[in-house]
Amino acid sequence: MRQYSWKSWLLAAALVTVPAAGHPVLAQTGGVVSAIRVEGNQRIEPDTVRSYLLLAPGDRYQADVVDQSLKRLFGTGLFADVRIELQGSVLVVSLVENPIVNRIAFEGNKKLEDDKLRQELQIKPRTVFTRAKVQADLQRLIELYRRSGRFAATVEPKIIELPQNRVNLIYEITEGEKTTVRRINIIGNEKFSDGDLRGEVATKEARWWRFLTSNDTYDPDRLLYDRELLRQYYLQRGFADFRTISAVAELGRDREDFFITITLEEGPIYTVGKVDVESEIEDVDPEQLKHLVLTQEGEKYNAQEIEKTVEAITEAAGKAGYAFVNVRPKITRDKENRVISITYRVLDAPRVYVERIDIVGNVRTLDKVIRREFRLVEGDAFNTAKLRRSRTRVKGLGYFEEAEIDQAQGSSPDRVVLTATVQEQSTGELSIGAGVSSSESLIGEVSIRERNLLGKGQDLRVSLAASGRRQQIDLGFTEPYFLNRNLAAGFDLFHRRVDYKESSFTQASSGTNLRAVFPITEYLSMGLRYQFRYDDVTDQQQLIQSVYIDEGTFFTSSVGYTLAYDVRDDRIKPTRGFNIVLSQDVAGLGGNTRYLRSRLNYDWYYPLLFIGEDWVANISLEAGHIFGLGQDIRINERYFLGGSRLRGFEQAGVGPRLVSTDDALGANTFFAGSFEVFIPLGAVEEFGITASAFVDFGTLYGLDGVTNGSICKTDDKGVTTCESVLSSGSIRMSAGIGFSWKSPFGPIRFDFAKAIRKESFDETQFFQFNVGTRF
Repeated sequence: MRQYSWKSWLLAAALVTVPAAGHPVLAQTGGVVSAIRVEGNQRIEPDTVRSYLLLAPGDRYQADVVDQSLKRLFGTGLFADVRIELQGSVLVVSLVENPIVNRIAFEGNKKLEDDKLRQELQIKPRTVFTRAKVQADLQRLIELYRRSGRFAATVEPKIIELPQNRVNLIYEITEGEKTTVRRINIIGNEKFSDGDLRGEVATKEARWWRFLTSNDTYDPDRLLYDRELLRQYYLQRGFADFRTISAVAELGRDREDFFITITLEEGPIYTVGKVDVESEIEDVDPEQLKHLVLTQEGEKYNAQEIEKTVEAITEAAGKAGYAFVNVRPKITRDKENRVISITYRVLDAPRVYVERIDIVGNVRTLDKVIRREFRLVEGDAFNTAKLRRSRTRVKGLGYFEEAEIDQAQGSSPDRVVLTATVQEQSTGELSIGAGVSSSESLIGEVSIRERNLLGKGQDLRVSLAASGRRQQIDLGFTEPYFLNRNLAAGFDLFHRRVDYKESSFTQASSGTNLRAVFPITEYLSMGLRYQFRYDDVTDQQQLIQSVYIDEGTFFTSSVGYTLAYDVRDDRIKPTRGFNIVLSQDVAGLGGNTRYLRSRLNYDWYYPLLFIGEDWVANISLEAGHIFGLGQDIRINERYFLGGSRLRGFEQAGVGPRLVSTDDALGANTFFAGSFEVFIPLGAVEEFGITASAFVDFGTLYGLDGVTNGSICKTDDKGVTTCESVLSSGSIRMSAGIGFSWKSPFGPIRFDFAKAIRKESFDETQFFQFNVGTRF
């Protein structure tokens, strides 16, 4: 084998001989070609070569036709050299075939994987080698390294010749150090400091703490984005004449750092003058749109408020059935007085009806599974609110990574075609899990689940889990549209054994659930359920008969309902709206357990736009009460509070507690809540890390059988035993921060919380964590 450098191949390219029109042989004209002979071909059939020629036996020889044939043969990319000569009456085509690429390898690359580099290559193994393709690939590889911030990277291709006209292609790479942004200089700013403006742009100056991000590397596309960010920043603060004169990046002599200089022209500050709304559509009353206008007379000019006003008016017109309405703000600028008057004009457009709904991208999921989530059907009048709701419902299925619904004009101006484009994600799970939890110690899990069985939207799951305090096995099935009606029906079979160490008892439960959920309105749904459960409660104290634990076996037969009103914008990651759930269960339809249990949950989300677009606040409230029907509520049916429901306190760390053993007794009534703000972490979120700050509060009170601070029990012989109980209905409170990381090893959650209001007998916990893995 022989190895040649890239320069050798370039020299060979320069020596390729292409006959010119003045060649003595080609100068012969007028003769008739009797035959065509192909020489030098190894892989390519002679007939294939002849098919590219514009001459055939019997044709008169013409030099210009020969030139065109040469160009056609070179244009195939199959040949490194081609010569066409007329020897007597025989046209001889002499070829040097381009070699076949046997293998492509990379040497010296550490920061970029081979697979990522191969994606940039045009030339592939078992394809024809051409210098043009290699040169193009070379530029792509260099550009890829530049995009990753390595402008000092060099790539040198090496060719190793093999037998049978094959070659190995090796790219020798010197990656060099990362080329970072040393300094961002801003010129022309008077109203805002350099530091303020540097905080607005996406490109950042290199600092040691930015090792997890790439924003401190130079990217020309990001620099263009920075110009737009600065423009938006100024336009939102009244600088209507602002412009970016230039944004220049200069590479240092050592090719390790960039120096960026951005030159601005701020201009004067404008205020808003007269504001009006006009409409060319009779059904759209401009007076009813004025409450949507965010720009108010006398306020500082803000281009973002104009855009939001246009969106709001467009949305309102869409609700009236005008899908392609054009809202055009007419801006009149008074430069002398620095006043801008704005007129929002709703241009004429026809009322639109849905002509067709297309589904694109669903390979596995049946069309009907997606269509039944649409709030619009073909023939309906177009409505943007229903379109937005349809998208939310399709995305809420959880079957798709992306779900977008686009609208396009149909066969006539008053028709619209809706196209739902989805990107399916895996809905089947075969998982083996292991992890650590501050509340359950070691955790192990094996589960099989398919959330979109046979593409019909059915949910089937089987799971087996074990931890330091819990062992359980579950089987569940849900049919989302039972009997082709908007009715979700399903069942569960389960067996669980839980060790309540904080209360010194163990409970083993087996049973079944039958359930059904159906909508009452678009946002209000109702669920019905029946449960039969067998419980075996064991007192762990063993040496004495506990005064608060009722040992034995118990049967519970209960029916219940749930009312849910959900107007959140997204079920998976909501940023706006609320969800309220009321549920009640009554036990006593058979069995030896009788009670009425009620529970209320409320979640409200709101974006904190005055801080930033990605800041979201959440207020969560929940309350529950259980009332015994002719009997006291046993400990295994009571509520417990603490752990993840009241961070800063241990599991069951709040509520009535026995003095002698410090065991948690639980209670019949609880109330808990949380105020939480989700904090965006910028580029760190690309690594799956999220953060939040929270304040939790709650209380637990009301215990059957407690008299004058003691709980008593009378045995079969009539002997009464009493124990002292510590209890308080005061509000407990904690505050802290939490971090979640979707790590390669599974989800990890850390919570740091300090109890700031508690009772002396409560059990607190500053740090809680959960770690898991699946494979």
